[in-house]
Amino acid sequence: MGEYNLKEMAGTRSAKLGHFVVEFATPGIGHILKSAGCDFVLFDLEHSGFGFETVKSAMRYFEAAQLPAIVRVPSREYHHIARAMDMGAEGLMLPMVGNPDEVRHIIDSMKYHPVGRRGVALQVAHDRYQPGAVEDKFVAANKRTTLFCQIETAEGVENAERMAAIDGVDCLWVGHFDLSVSLGVPGQFDHPVFNKAIETVIAATRKHNKALGRLVPSVEQGVAIYEKGFDFVCYSGDVWVLHDALASAIARLRADCKQHTME
Repeated sequence: MGEYNLKEMAGTRSAKLGHFVVEFATPGIGHILKSAGCDFVLFDLEHSGFGFETVKSAMRYFEAAQLPAIVRVPSREYHHIARAMDMGAEGLMLPMVGNPDEVRHIIDSMKYHPVGRRGVALQVAHDRYQPGAVEDKFVAANKRTTLFCQIETAEGVENAERMAAIDGVDCLWVGHFDLSVSLGVPGQFDHPVFNKAIETVIAATRKHNKALGRLVPSVEQGVAIYEKGFDFVCYSGDVWVLHDALASAIARLRADCKQHTME
């Protein structure tokens, strides 16, 4: 992977492997994930309860570890998008993106003139507090920021090809649980309706040479979706990895201790 560059990552079809952070925004989290081999981190504001003060600190942790960060904001509201950009998010993920008009609003909110209409804030977190010419700042910020649109509704699937065609969209990201609910088959990820929707999204990204991502709960599923065309593969999340590893170890330890007691 290219060091610290989501835009370059999105331009290749090689596997980019990351992790979902919804709970542990600790100072060491960036270095822990980097040491574990992650290419990127997905930092969640939609379901985590994290606020923008936490985002501002967490972005510095990821920068220190040279680990590219995608921030999922809770809505398509301008203030959520622009504030994440100002805090230094390299990647931006939006939930429930359904049509090209919504995509254009997002791009307007995250990009500077002449690409978008983002309010100007320079020599702050996103440009490392460094001075410089305004035009150069605009060019650098627009080039750096990387857009991940979540396909989580039937409308999003229907418009996937039109959205993938838009300059400024770097990746379509399937939100599999919400998509299954929208399609009327909650949690049925082997259902023909769900599989057909996935194939539609895959075809859209292939046609327009855009990246494709998804969260997976297991290594096996990660490999399976990579073989189908997903190149951003986000393996589980901090809560579930800790819970499952600890539960497994405690269960084995308890069983072994009980066995020794019986002997």
